[in-house]
Amino acid sequence: MNKFLLLSLSALLLTGCADKSKYEEAVLAQMQKEADIKDYKITPEYMTECVVDRTTSNMPGIIGIDPKRLMAYRNYTKMLTLTESEDPKKVLEELRTDFGSAKDLAEARTNYTESLMECYTAVISKAEKIEQDKAAEAASSAPAVAAPEATPAVAPQTAPTPAQ
Repeated sequence: MNKFLLLSLSALLLTGCADKSKYEEAVLAQMQKEADIKDYKITPEYMTECVVDRTTSNMPGIIGIDPKRLMAYRNYTKMLTLTESEDPKKVLEELRTDFGSAKDLAEARTNYTESLMECYTAVISKAEKIEQDKAAEAASSAPAVAAPEATPAVAPQTAPTPAQ
């Protein structure tokens, strides 16, 4: 009985890992298409990790092997690859059914989009902080240069000398 339970749990765990991997691959494919990632010089792999972590935290299910979470991984993957399907209308209808309703599908899309925006914000803020730290370090380690003496902006006027 214990062996059967262990085998069942192992099979479920492997399935969960495969579903999450497929979702990560779908997100990576989306990140490689994003122009902003190239503009901000962010690696697609880094953004993928961030987006997957953020979306996963708002997916149904508690842990990776939870059947609800496994279904969410499959549905999110299908949602991200919708445009690549041969019949997008049919897949969209399937997604509405798979998610439970059009509203639930919209919430999933919102979860993905908000996660993406949060990741952009986090990455850009981190990059700006690093640049500020570098600038502050450069300013503090630069040798002090003596400031030139202040010179008057207008030459002082001399009083006219009386004619002798």
